Amino acid sequence: MTKKNILLTGASGTVGFEALKQLIEKGTYTISVFDKKTKLSEKKLEPFANQINLIYGDISNPKDLESIKNIDAVIHLAAIIPPLADEHPELAKAVNTEGTRHLIKQLEAHSPNAFFMYSSSISIYGDRVENPYIKVGDALTPSEGDAYGETKIAAEKLLQESHLDWTIFRLAAIMGNHKMSKLMFHQPLNTALEIATPRDTARAFVNGIEKQQELSKRIFNLGGGESCRISYEHFLERSFAVFGLGAVDFPEHAFADKNFHCGFYADGDDLENIVQFRRDSLQDHFEMEAKKVSSLKKTAASLFKKPIKWFLLKKSEPYQAFKTKDAKQMHHYFNLKPKS
Repeated sequence: MTKKNILLTGASGTVGFEALKQLIEKGTYTISVFDKKTKLSEKKLEPFANQINLIYGDISNPKDLESIKNIDAVIHLAAIIPPLADEHPELAKAVNTEGTRHLIKQLEAHSPNAFFMYSSSISIYGDRVENPYIKVGDALTPSEGDAYGETKIAAEKLLQESHLDWTIFRLAAIMGNHKMSKLMFHQPLNTALEIATPRDTARAFVNGIEKQQELSKRIFNLGGGESCRISYEHFLERSFAVFGLGAVDFPEHAFADKNFHCGFYADGDDLENIVQFRRDSLQDHFEMEAKKVSSLKKTAASLFKKPIKWFLLKKSEPYQAFKTKDAKQMHHYFNLKPKS
């Protein structure tokens, strides 16, 4: 029996690397990996060089994709994500949207029967604080200034208009290997948060290869389900406890009130019923995170938690907007009450 040829993009990323390991573990596929050459990608991918066809290139350059031929299924994960996507929207568009366009064109020409599995995002639904239960048919209204969400909507449209067979998974909050950044303050504390672990997310794509008929020309919301739901405030509290940082005791206006995304996937079981990818819960996530933190690091963080949190607060754009009374930014981040 001829092995299926699988193309995986973005294999050095958090979900991509899990997908690569799972594809190799299957032992039933010929695997091509397309990724940008960096120190990180070389470190992660070179150990597998004798088990995969490793192609380095820039997805925003069509010429770099010319060697991709005779592919049976694609797991397309390569993307510029926030905060970089928000800081450099043109780069995000070049990679996330135009890169997807180039890949589609290459496959249409040289792998017209390929099954294209696309990784989209919950960000395309925009702010759902007031209406947290999300379904695939809901309006696509990314939050103001969300360049990443806009690029994902555009890429989805390109795929749906292509001559390829396809499926789209709109990923919930994928938690793993996250660094604390300014984005932590963009999300309102009362956000309904459904996560999925990178390994569960990867499993959905890998298992989906053999479920083309059931997935064909359909869009799904991918989340961890009820066991992976929590409020953002409680998620931060548990995360801070893992890292030894104590209470989430930032001043008022450190966190935004609006203009982010996330929610609970009301129809998330639809994908689970087909590809059966869920194995992890919130508890599993926090246990995995705890294993990454040595007792020495946790003790150090506990001793220096005040200066650490002061340093983090300086990254808070909502707080800076409030302190400087920047009217435009305050309107972006906060539900301002009109003056009486």
